[in-house]
Order: sequence, then C-alpha cells, then structure tokens
Amino acid sequence: MLTNKTIFITGATSGFGLACARLFVKNGAKVIATGRRKEKLEELQKELGEKVHIAALDVRDKNAVKSAIATLPKNLSQVDILLNNAGLALGLSNFDQQSEDDLEQMVQTNIMGVIHCTHALLPTMIERNNGHIVNVSSIAGTYPYPGGNVYGATKAFVTQFSLNLRADVLGKNIRITNIEPGMCDTEFSTVRFKGDKQKADNVYAGMQPLTSEDIAETIFWTICRPPHVNINRVEIMPTQQAFSPFAVSRNNN
Repeated sequence: MLTNKTIFITGATSGFGLACARLFVKNGAKVIATGRRKEKLEELQKELGEKVHIAALDVRDKNAVKSAIATLPKNLSQVDILLNNAGLALGLSNFDQQSEDDLEQMVQTNIMGVIHCTHALLPTMIERNNGHIVNVSSIAGTYPYPGGNVYGATKAFVTQFSLNLRADVLGKNIRITNIEPGMCDTEFSTVRFKGDKQKADNVYAGMQPLTSEDIAETIFWTICRPPHVNINRVEIMPTQQAFSPFAVSRNNN
C-alpha cells in the first residue's frame, strides 16, 4: 500500500519510529530514517536493507535538518510523508524542582524539532500539491498529571500546531494527522528517569501497556486512507488506562 512512497521519520532509532520504519518498509515504502544515534541507524539499515536511507542528526539543529534534506539522493528527494516522531520527557518532578537544562531540551526537541522538520519539508509538498504530515503528540497534551508540566505543554503545542497546520493547508492535497498515545512500553520512561530501569518498569507494573507496534499500525492506518480522507486526531490508550476524578486539596485551615 506504500509502494514508491518516500517517508521521512525522525527518532527512528527506537520506539514508535523504529516500529514504523520496519512496518513501512515491509509495505513497500522507501524510508529516510533519522536520529541522533548513528550506530542504531546503521543497525536498522543493515536489518532492512536498501529501502532505508539513514541520516544521523539532532532535530534541534535546524541547519542539520536542512542539510540532511538538501543532500538526499535524487530518488528520495520528494518526500511524500513526514513522521515527526522524535521527542522525549525528562524527569517527573514538580516544575520548581526541574532542571532548566532538561526543560530546555524538552522544548527544543518536542517543539522546535517538529517546527524545523515541518518547515523544511512542507514547501515542497505544497509545490507538488501532495503530502502527509503525521505528528506524534501524547495524551499528556490534553490531560495534565503531576510532574507532566513542561512535557505536557510541549505535547499540547504539537496537538494545536497540527490543528492549525491543517487549517493552513486547506485547499491543497496535503493531509495532517496528530497521534496521541497513552501509556506505551518503549524507551520513553527509561529516558525520563535517566536510565533507571527499575523506575521505568514500575510505570507499567501490573498492567498491559501499548506497544510500539500498536502505534505503528495506527499510523499506518491513517496514512493508508483514501486521498480524500484526513484523520485529524487519534487518541489511543491501553484498555487498563482511563480517567480519574479531579484532584482536590482539602485544607481546613
């Protein structure tokens, strides 16, 4: 279903991005896999073969993004689908206790990374009057939780940016989709807790979270809809995750 489609994936070294690269190649796509860890990209290319072109870059660096796109091989220069997947959470403390470096890294990666890649690739989609941008947000962009502060705010940006971008491209054959996953067992929590695997595993203890493959299959479904169908938003949670009552501080003083 994706035969001859060229797909640019950020954060392809693990999690959703890696699962998407595998699924897309399996279904005939040509994949441009990007990420910071060159050795992981090389492993992916070895696994999937000539259908994958790799580019080691940090989406926070707009010049690196532009350079990677400008130097794509001719047969990959017309990107049909952009998957803005790169993102991270760092820490789970109250805002006043968060590291400013961590806060800045989340903003630069989750917000500016999406902006850099979209700004670099959207003009050629508009010129060809064809394309699809899929942004990976989170339910954290809609539902707040303690310690989610800046991470949730960055994902709220991604969600609202997707909706506004959809308004911008109205009248063109360009689709915009926002994916909003809930609890999913990837490297996400390990990164959030700075490599503390025990803390990361405790997040999913006693329940069955989503998998990267669940999200990849959802993304695959959205991009394989007929050209006249645009999936605006997909909010997806594991069955064992739902909503809680509002928190109330009962101070009798």
